[in-house]
Amino acid sequence: MKTSRSLAFFVCSLFLVAPLLAQWDDGPGEVPYVPTPPQVVEAMLKLGGITNADTVFDLGCGDGRIVIMAAQKFGATGTGIDINPVRIKEAEENARQAGVEKKVHFIEKNLFEADVHEATLVTLYLLPEVNRKMRPILLKQLKVGARIVSHAFDMADWKPDKKIDADGRIVFLWTVTESAKREFGGAAE
Repeated sequence: MKTSRSLAFFVCSLFLVAPLLAQWDDGPGEVPYVPTPPQVVEAMLKLGGITNADTVFDLGCGDGRIVIMAAQKFGATGTGIDINPVRIKEAEENARQAGVEKKVHFIEKNLFEADVHEATLVTLYLLPEVNRKMRPILLKQLKVGARIVSHAFDMADWKPDKKIDADGRIVFLWTVTESAKREFGGAAE
Protein backbone atom coordinates (compact mmCIF):
# COMPACT_ATOMS: atom_id res chain seq x y z
CA MET A 1 0.00 0.00 0.00
CA LYS A 2 2.80 2.39 0.94
CA THR A 3 4.60 1.65 -2.34
CA SER A 4 1.50 2.34 -4.43
CA ARG A 5 0.97 5.70 -2.63
CA SER A 6 4.61 6.62 -3.24
CA LEU A 7 4.28 5.68 -6.90
CA ALA A 8 1.05 7.69 -7.21
CA PHE A 9 2.74 10.71 -5.60
CA PHE A 10 5.69 10.39 -7.99
CA VAL A 11 3.42 10.20 -11.06
CA CYS A 12 1.36 13.19 -9.87
CA SER A 13 4.57 15.14 -9.25
CA LEU A 14 5.65 14.52 -12.83
CA PHE A 15 2.44 16.14 -14.08
CA LEU A 16 3.17 19.23 -12.00
CA VAL A 17 6.86 19.51 -12.94
CA ALA A 18 6.62 18.48 -16.62
CA PRO A 19 5.27 21.84 -17.89
CA LEU A 20 8.16 23.65 -16.19
CA LEU A 21 10.77 21.25 -17.53
CA ALA A 22 9.27 21.44 -21.02
CA GLN A 23 10.07 25.16 -21.08
CA TRP A 24 13.54 24.87 -19.58
CA ASP A 25 16.15 25.16 -22.31
CA ASP A 26 19.72 24.71 -21.16
CA GLY A 27 21.20 26.16 -24.34
CA PRO A 28 24.42 28.14 -24.62
CA GLY A 29 25.09 30.81 -22.04
CA GLU A 30 24.70 31.19 -18.32
CA VAL A 31 20.93 31.39 -18.04
CA PRO A 32 18.39 28.71 -18.99
CA TYR A 33 15.43 29.76 -21.13
CA VAL A 34 12.32 29.87 -18.97
CA PRO A 35 9.61 32.03 -20.59
CA THR A 36 7.98 34.80 -18.57
CA PRO A 37 4.17 34.50 -18.55
CA PRO A 38 2.41 37.25 -20.58
CA GLN A 39 0.71 38.77 -17.53
CA VAL A 40 4.11 39.10 -15.81
CA VAL A 41 5.63 40.63 -18.97
CA GLU A 42 2.90 43.28 -18.94
CA ALA A 43 3.39 43.91 -15.21
CA MET A 44 7.16 44.30 -15.77
CA LEU A 45 6.63 46.86 -18.52
CA LYS A 46 4.05 48.79 -16.52
CA LEU A 47 6.26 48.78 -13.41
CA GLY A 48 9.04 50.19 -15.61
CA GLY A 49 6.72 53.05 -16.56
CA ILE A 50 6.93 52.21 -20.25
CA THR A 51 5.80 54.77 -22.83
CA ASN A 52 5.98 54.95 -26.61
CA ALA A 53 9.13 57.08 -26.20
CA ASP A 54 11.05 54.21 -24.57
CA THR A 55 13.80 52.07 -26.02
CA VAL A 56 13.55 48.69 -24.31
CA PHE A 57 16.45 46.24 -24.15
CA ASP A 58 15.69 42.71 -22.97
CA LEU A 59 18.81 40.81 -21.92
CA GLY A 60 18.37 37.09 -22.40
CA CYS A 61 15.33 37.79 -24.58
CA GLY A 62 14.41 34.20 -25.41
CA ASP A 63 11.48 34.21 -27.83
CA GLY A 64 11.29 38.03 -27.81
CA ARG A 65 8.01 38.32 -25.93
CA ILE A 66 9.02 41.33 -23.80
CA VAL A 67 10.20 43.64 -26.59
CA ILE A 68 7.36 42.44 -28.82
CA MET A 69 4.76 43.36 -26.18
CA ALA A 70 6.57 46.66 -25.54
CA ALA A 71 6.16 47.53 -29.24
CA GLN A 72 2.72 46.03 -29.81
CA LYS A 73 0.91 47.22 -26.70
CA PHE A 74 2.87 50.34 -25.68
CA GLY A 75 4.39 51.62 -28.95
CA ALA A 76 8.00 51.44 -27.71
CA THR A 77 10.97 50.27 -29.76
CA GLY A 78 13.06 47.39 -28.55
CA THR A 79 16.11 45.21 -28.85
CA GLY A 80 16.35 41.66 -27.61
CA ILE A 81 19.73 40.10 -26.93
CA ASP A 82 20.26 36.37 -26.58
CA ILE A 83 23.24 34.07 -27.10
CA ASN A 84 21.10 31.24 -28.49
CA PRO A 85 20.63 31.43 -32.29
CA VAL A 86 17.51 29.26 -32.12
CA ARG A 87 15.87 31.74 -29.73
CA ILE A 88 16.87 34.67 -31.95
CA LYS A 89 15.25 33.07 -35.03
CA GLU A 90 12.14 32.32 -32.98
CA ALA A 91 12.02 35.93 -31.71
CA GLU A 92 12.36 37.32 -35.24
CA GLU A 93 9.52 35.11 -36.45
CA ASN A 94 7.36 36.10 -33.46
CA ALA A 95 7.99 39.78 -34.23
CA ARG A 96 6.94 39.23 -37.87
CA GLN A 97 3.79 37.44 -36.78
CA ALA A 98 3.00 40.27 -34.33
CA GLY A 99 3.58 42.88 -37.05
CA VAL A 100 6.26 44.76 -35.09
CA GLU A 101 9.39 43.71 -37.00
CA LYS A 102 10.06 47.37 -37.88
CA LYS A 103 9.97 48.42 -34.18
CA VAL A 104 12.09 45.63 -32.69
CA HIS A 105 15.22 43.74 -33.56
CA PHE A 106 17.20 40.91 -32.08
CA ILE A 107 20.93 40.40 -31.67
CA GLU A 108 22.69 37.09 -31.13
CA LYS A 109 25.27 38.04 -28.53
CA ASN A 110 26.52 37.27 -25.05
CA LEU A 111 24.63 39.68 -22.78
CA PHE A 112 27.88 40.61 -20.97
CA GLU A 113 29.16 42.04 -24.26
CA ALA A 114 25.98 43.91 -25.13
CA ASP A 115 25.91 47.66 -25.70
CA VAL A 116 22.80 48.91 -23.90
CA HIS A 117 23.67 52.62 -23.66
CA GLU A 118 20.62 53.56 -25.80
CA ALA A 119 18.17 51.80 -23.46
CA THR A 120 15.74 53.77 -21.36
CA LEU A 121 14.27 50.54 -19.94
CA VAL A 122 16.16 47.26 -19.46
CA THR A 123 14.34 44.04 -18.62
CA LEU A 124 15.92 40.96 -17.07
CA TYR A 125 14.90 37.43 -16.12
CA LEU A 126 18.32 36.10 -15.32
CA LEU A 127 19.76 34.44 -12.21
CA PRO A 128 20.94 36.19 -9.02
CA GLU A 129 24.64 35.82 -9.77
CA VAL A 130 24.12 36.98 -13.37
CA ASN A 131 22.20 40.06 -12.16
CA ARG A 132 25.12 40.88 -9.85
CA LYS A 133 27.60 40.53 -12.72
CA MET A 134 25.39 42.68 -14.99
CA ARG A 135 24.87 45.45 -12.43
CA PRO A 136 28.20 47.31 -12.98
CA ILE A 137 27.84 46.93 -16.76
CA LEU A 138 24.34 48.40 -16.68
CA LEU A 139 25.30 51.23 -14.32
CA LYS A 140 28.29 52.13 -16.47
CA GLN A 141 26.35 52.19 -19.75
CA LEU A 142 22.88 53.45 -18.82
CA LYS A 143 22.06 57.12 -18.50
CA VAL A 144 20.68 58.58 -15.29
CA GLY A 145 16.92 58.07 -15.32
CA ALA A 146 17.01 54.74 -17.16
CA ARG A 147 15.02 51.98 -15.46
CA ILE A 148 15.85 48.34 -14.86
CA VAL A 149 13.13 45.77 -14.22
CA SER A 150 13.94 42.23 -13.13
CA HIS A 151 11.62 39.26 -12.90
CA ALA A 152 12.24 37.16 -9.79
CA PHE A 153 15.78 38.21 -8.86
CA ASP A 154 17.20 41.30 -7.18
CA MET A 155 20.56 43.08 -7.45
CA ALA A 156 22.06 42.06 -4.10
CA ASP A 157 22.70 45.12 -1.90
CA TRP A 158 21.32 47.62 -4.45
CA LYS A 159 17.82 47.89 -3.03
CA PRO A 160 15.00 48.26 -5.55
CA ASP A 161 12.91 51.42 -5.80
CA LYS A 162 9.85 49.22 -5.93
CA LYS A 163 8.97 45.53 -5.65
CA ILE A 164 5.59 44.09 -6.64
CA ASP A 165 3.81 40.77 -6.78
CA ALA A 166 2.76 40.08 -10.37
CA ASP A 167 0.48 37.06 -10.50
CA GLY A 168 2.50 35.29 -7.80
CA ARG A 169 5.87 36.37 -9.22
CA ILE A 170 8.13 39.06 -7.72
CA VAL A 171 9.18 41.92 -10.01
CA PHE A 172 11.78 44.54 -9.04
CA LEU A 173 12.37 48.09 -10.32
CA TRP A 174 15.50 50.24 -10.06
CA THR A 175 16.11 53.71 -11.48
CA VAL A 176 19.66 54.62 -12.45
CA THR A 177 20.90 57.60 -10.43
CA GLU A 178 24.29 59.26 -10.02
CA SER A 179 24.52 57.90 -6.47
CA ALA A 180 23.72 54.36 -7.67
CA LYS A 181 26.43 54.68 -10.33
CA ARG A 182 28.94 55.72 -7.64
CA GLU A 183 27.88 53.23 -5.00
CA PHE A 184 27.09 50.14 -7.07
CA GLY A 185 28.80 50.76 -10.43
CA GLY A 186 32.07 49.06 -9.52
CA ALA A 187 32.81 45.39 -9.99
CA ALA A 188 30.13 43.03 -8.69
CA GLU A 189 30.80 41.43 -5.33
